Amino acid sequence: MRTLVIDTATEACSVALFADGACIGGDWRMLGRGHAENLVPMIAALPDRGRAQRIAVSMGPGSFTGVRVGIATARALAFAWSAETVGYPTLALVAAITREQEGAAPVAVAMTGGHGEWFVSRFSAHGTNASPPASLIPGEAAATCPEELVAGNQAAALVAARGFGRAVEVWPDARSFSLLPTSELQPDPSPLYGRPPDAKVAAT
Repeated sequence: MRTLVIDTATEACSVALFADGACIGGDWRMLGRGHAENLVPMIAALPDRGRAQRIAVSMGPGSFTGVRVGIATARALAFAWSAETVGYPTLALVAAITREQEGAAPVAVAMTGGHGEWFVSRFSAHGTNASPPASLIPGEAAATCPEELVAGNQAAALVAARGFGRAVEVWPDARSFSLLPTSELQPDPSPLYGRPPDAKVAAT
């Protein structure tokens, strides 16, 4: 069983190919923008051009565009290869990487959101999700997350805002997919935005 992993929900873009649970190829780049242009060539550079029986893709929350690019690419490749697709929450992968680096401990994850907000979620020492992803202004995020350890690209800012704790900067990385609890995998992935869309449907 081979699994292609795609993570495009943040400024980072990463892909990885796993065979029987072992990573046999991968790439991670800090792009900021340009995921749509870079993703397919990154996949094509993997062994066997990334072909797999299963495709796992980050569902967000994160960049609206990045999330859609990743899921659309996963669906297109799954159709072409007759492959299974599964999705996973981006913040859960950040938490899993943090547990691997820092040891088993409760961790809050804080990543850049939109309009000055942060995407936050809390996880137990065993990886169980303690709160669903939410998009909060910094003050609310600081008040919501009591964990000593905070991970993500806004971890230092959250720790500074509440005045205690330890921050580690961690980005999602498809090459670390095997660290993710299988309970986080969801069939038929769809975008997990973490906040309502900016556009509103006009009342009739």
